[in-house]
Amino acid sequence: MFWVLLLLLAWAVAGTACTRLCLAAVRTAAVDADTGRGHDLTLYEAAFLSGGPARVADLTLVSMARQRRLLLAHTGWATVVDPRGRDEMERSVIGAIGPEGQSRIAPVRSAAADADAVRSLGEGLVRAGLAVPDAAARTTVASGVRQVRAAAVAVFGLGVAALALPAPTEMPRDLVAVWFALPLTLTLSCLGIARFEVHPYSRWASPAGQRLLGGLDRRANRAADDHSLLTSVAVRGIRAIGEPELRAAFAHRDQLPRE
Repeated sequence: MFWVLLLLLAWAVAGTACTRLCLAAVRTAAVDADTGRGHDLTLYEAAFLSGGPARVADLTLVSMARQRRLLLAHTGWATVVDPRGRDEMERSVIGAIGPEGQSRIAPVRSAAADADAVRSLGEGLVRAGLAVPDAAARTTVASGVRQVRAAAVAVFGLGVAALALPAPTEMPRDLVAVWFALPLTLTLSCLGIARFEVHPYSRWASPAGQRLLGGLDRRANRAADDHSLLTSVAVRGIRAIGEPELRAAFAHRDQLPRE
């Protein structure tokens, strides 16, 4: 009856892992439900949560271009018209263009994305629980999912070991397999529920951040003013730009300048 001990061990492994995952999901949902309430995202924050530092740089360039304070040529060059930046992001862009007042868009975008202002913006969103920190791959829920996966493998291995026991047993082997299939089904079902019910983390926004982004995107779709256009750029990227010439300017952003 050594297989019974293996079965009890399989149930203990499966039950512990599934319980931890369920508790982690409940705690995460409770935290996310309270996070972000009353927080109105700025365009820069929305851009960071949607596409990270590069999206913030793109939004700043588009915003300055639409205000005629920066000229973005369809050839992929940026020219400063008004050298007075209205905030830290704009000053980062102007500083990246350089004292000559003209530069290719690609290095400007890269330098602006790495600026201290963008880093500070991201750190503030992480502290507010709206952005995913760099080490968020080891979130509690993700760790719980990994434990359940490991438990499923362990249960399967214990079942195989029980079936491979040479000692005689009064229990038919097919019935032993059925008993081990129960904890295996528990772990697989838990993984399936987590796959469809647990809110996934995006690359930049936490579930609370994604919730705020969804509301912002819906409001932008109902309006057609300049602020709504910039909101669309922040959420969807430069593909939301309506002007062909402005889109053409960004089409050159990843090309290296010719020597």
